[in-house]
Amino acid sequence: MDPMDIVGKSKEDASLPKEFINLVSSESNDVCNREEKRTIAPEHVLKALEVLGFGEYIEEVYAAYEQHKHETMQDSLKGGKWSNGAEMTEEALLAEQQRMFAEARARMNGGAAVPKQADVDSNVES
Repeated sequence: MDPMDIVGKSKEDASLPKEFINLVSSESNDVCNREEKRTIAPEHVLKALEVLGFGEYIEEVYAAYEQHKHETMQDSLKGGKWSNGAEMTEEALLAEQQRMFAEARARMNGGAAVPKQADVDSNVES
């Protein structure tokens, strides 16, 4: 498959040959090892593309990476664990924090009973 065949296609339509993926992955791993890192980072992949002679794709790959990063952040803000905090009042957040602390204490104390929500609420008010 000619690399230019994937330009302009949707995520579902775009695919790369396994040999290309293996080649870039292997070189990315080598770059990572040369830098004495344990995890392949995006900059390792970009360097691998350059080393392998695919430098003309670096700008487009980097742009796709930035778009993916942006979309991932938006998705996590919309449906992730942070969305509930933005909608809760300060009192509700404090009550939730106290409940979570009580659960953690109970786990540390060998499974002692966790106070009911009413008990946590009364502790917050005092």
